[in-house]
Amino acid sequence: MLHIIWSIILGFIIGYIARAILPGAQHLGFWLTAAIGVGGSFLGGLIGSLISKPKDGAMIHPAGIIMSILGAVILLFAYTKFVH
Repeated sequence: MLHIIWSIILGFIIGYIARAILPGAQHLGFWLTAAIGVGGSFLGGLIGSLISKPKDGAMIHPAGIIMSILGAVILLFAYTKFVH
């Protein structure tokens, strides 16, 4: 249960950073910002694993936070262009 709460909190932080990077006003609440952050982390992890594989036994990918923010920016851009 604590893992889910931690993922939501980190997802919100990643989503909030993505909102600060992408220009323009995004009218998103806490849950949608957290969802974009969590989804961006998954997307960033997928992109990062395609570029380079993490070393055996590594807990996280070295570029995890950067790729998470990049994935969240991509998702936020898609959200503002196609949904909102």
